[in-house]
Amino acid sequence: MRVVICLFALSIACPCAGRPLQVVPPDTAAAPVPAAASPGATPLADLITEAERENPDVRASLRTWHAETEVVPQVSALPDPQVTIQHMAIGSPLPFSHFTTSNFAYIGAAFSQPFPWPGTLALRRQAATQASDAAHAKVDVVRRRVRADLKAAYAQLGAVQETLALLERDGDLLAQMERIAEARYRVGQGSQQEVLRAQLEQTTLQRDLALQQEQRDRLEAHLKRLLGRAQASPLIIAQPPAKTPLPDTRTPLAQQVVSNNPALRGQQRAIAEQHTRVALARKGFRPDFAAQVMWQHTAAGFPDYYMFTLEVRVPLYWRHRQVPALAEAADRLSAARTTYTALLESDQAELSDALTRARTADRLLTIYQHGLIPQARAAFDAGLAAYQTGQLDFESLLGSFRDVLDLDSGYWQALADHEVAVARIEEVTGVDLP
Repeated sequence: MRVVICLFALSIACPCAGRPLQVVPPDTAAAPVPAAASPGATPLADLITEAERENPDVRASLRTWHAETEVVPQVSALPDPQVTIQHMAIGSPLPFSHFTTSNFAYIGAAFSQPFPWPGTLALRRQAATQASDAAHAKVDVVRRRVRADLKAAYAQLGAVQETLALLERDGDLLAQMERIAEARYRVGQGSQQEVLRAQLEQTTLQRDLALQQEQRDRLEAHLKRLLGRAQASPLIIAQPPAKTPLPDTRTPLAQQVVSNNPALRGQQRAIAEQHTRVALARKGFRPDFAAQVMWQHTAAGFPDYYMFTLEVRVPLYWRHRQVPALAEAADRLSAARTTYTALLESDQAELSDALTRARTADRLLTIYQHGLIPQARAAFDAGLAAYQTGQLDFESLLGSFRDVLDLDSGYWQALADHEVAVARIEEVTGVDLP
């Protein structure tokens, strides 16, 4: 009679008791099923478009580029001319003294225009244009960085949201296990220790939920900053992350770093600008000129005077001015070349690191999907059935439950790590992977 009562209590506590187990073979197992996408989820493409339009860093870089374009016409224009008005009086400082009696008294007007050495203005224009091109490349650098950060944060947010849904579902399963333990304890087949252990596991699960919620809030705050949104704006809901396929070989990606990376492209423009600055410094050893035309009007009885003047700026102190200027330009050119080499090596190392992390995550996903997760689920299902019949202790069942929970969470974390690495690959190569 006691056995009948026990089985009846177990059947009420666990509706799945007594049903045949459905064990999925490892070679046909699927990844954890994502939670149903919320109707409020925002596609990643929409957020990328918004970030490229509203991100404050992108907007600031655009303004900087526009400012650099305004420098080009300024430096390529001739220096401002100078207009001079003159009056000479004879015998007295009073105006027009002896103006009608002496041909030395006059009123004059002059116009003078400075002229740099031929080719100087063209070099200035070329250098300013190259600086503007470098600033435009920096706009692409900022856009690629914001795009990569947005993709990484979006994938992490999607994984955290899936993990939260997973913890809530497993919390229901853990509550079911707690009811089974209580039913066994009531009929004398279990111990109070099992009930208390199940309650402790419930509390531990609540801790995990709190940590994941904190991570979700931090990611949402980061996404809002990237989007230029106020922190008090509505929450962002991400779609479940999906794995981006990786290219087969590393060589094409390494070539893309050299040809498409916007930071390297901008540094190439900076090198070209410094080349022009060196040529411009050499022009400093040449003289500049100024031409002046003057008209002097005397009284009606005397003829007017016309004067033409040519001025030459002589670089007399070239040892103290032009020589250091040329050395400065040469040093800046050398520094720009060294910066390009360092940037190229850094980007290639970043590409190698990101590819390693992406491929490691890819292998882990395969292991999770076709090995660990289905095996852990099968072990838990078998352990739950064995515990219901008294063939397994509760501590072992909890271990199987924790294995399933950890592995499911690990799958979503590995998927997020994979997409973060893909985002970095796209950033350093300047190419979006399919």
